Amino acid sequence: MTWNDLHDRTEILREVLARAAADPANPGLLYDLPGCDRLFGGPAGVLAALQYRWDNHLHAKLDQAGLSGQSAADAYLELAAEQPVLRAVLDAQDVRRWRDARVPAR
Repeated sequence: MTWNDLHDRTEILREVLARAAADPANPGLLYDLPGCDRLFGGPAGVLAALQYRWDNHLHAKLDQAGLSGQSAADAYLELAAEQPVLRAVLDAQDVRRWRDARVPAR
């Protein structure tokens, strides 16, 4: 991956989060992103990158919590308050995936 690719990937993630600030449950949130297929392999790759971002931040929060005597739940809630749009996107996509999995095929 080149530096340009890295910057382009970062810009796509920023765009998704900017769109999500208006409506994190928007079904089109992960679509019509220039370069998405090349850089992420499609919307699922973008969602995976956002989940990876959350996981990295959460692991850092949990490490800090362990050192300061804070509970894991409090660390999670603190991160959710710091990054509400990211958390809302992941929650909305998880709900959509769960709902879609329960819809019977026609």
